[in-house]
Amino acid sequence: ILLNELQRDRELRRYDPLIIDEAHERSLNIDFTLGYLKQLLLRRRDLKVIVTSATIDTERFADHFADADGRPAPVFVVEGRTYPVELRYRPYGEDNDDDPGDRRDQVRAVIDAVDELAHEGPGDVLVFLSGEREIHDIADALRRQDRGDTEVMPLYARLSSAEQHRIFQPHRGRRIVLSTNVAETSITVPGVRYVIDAGTARISRFSRRLKVQRLPIEPVSQASADQRAGRCGRVAPGICIRLYDAEDYDSRHEFTEPEILRTNLASVILQMTAIGLGDVDRFPFVEPPDSASIRDGYLLLDELGALEPGRIGSPRKLTEIGRQLARLPVDPRL
Repeated sequence: ILLNELQRDRELRRYDPLIIDEAHERSLNIDFTLGYLKQLLLRRRDLKVIVTSATIDTERFADHFADADGRPAPVFVVEGRTYPVELRYRPYGEDNDDDPGDRRDQVRAVIDAVDELAHEGPGDVLVFLSGEREIHDIADALRRQDRGDTEVMPLYARLSSAEQHRIFQPHRGRRIVLSTNVAETSITVPGVRYVIDAGTARISRFSRRLKVQRLPIEPVSQASADQRAGRCGRVAPGICIRLYDAEDYDSRHEFTEPEILRTNLASVILQMTAIGLGDVDRFPFVEPPDSASIRDGYLLLDELGALEPGRIGSPRKLTEIGRQLARLPVDPRL
């Protein structure tokens, strides 16, 4: 919405304080917004920008919004009123160095974790998995067992909004919600006392070799793992069972890699040109992409006839084909 406002009002005169929430997600829209606001703050001294997140790289963001003298932006730490969360590590299968004879698969590991939590008292369980297939496999396995007054519910982005909203309805007994990373920040599942974290997610990533956007299953960052654990400390003290070991957690990236570094830059350049944000290689991104990826993006758009002729690095305008492509939220090649 804010990026669309820019096309009508470059100075955002209708706004005074702006709060950019969940900034750690580092989606393209958030990075576009942060880069443009950095430029706008130089022209609008009255504008206040507040960037908030539960898990954020404060040093990088403070440096990004440094003032004209190079002083970093002020950082305020506000302690959340969450309850303590006990972390338990329960690796399985080949990942279990403590027990090389452990041949359990993910389905069995989740069921064992659910059984362990059943002895801890009442409360709903939120299970983080990487995709729909894993969710359905584990849901089927749990439903085949006689668990008394227990409801098993899937939750992923492709479900209809009516099915997603079932998790907000009151219920009796225990509820086990099997979710993708949509429940990490996008949706807050109420009443959760326990979390089981498989530690993976499908992360969109552009393959420069294959020239396609892929969805590989990858380990989530430490920030995402912490965000998942925090889901069970909102209403009472909670327990988070991680289906990997502490050394695995320590070896992971501290923060999730921003979308700008793992997406096809042709679509980024197309969006930026359509919105009027300027050249991608001169735009003040929090973390700019490398020049080779930028060059590949421009070459593809030239091949498609989406940009008017001009040198890379000089201001370019969209052709009629480019304007049509910019309206479709798919890869320009498609």
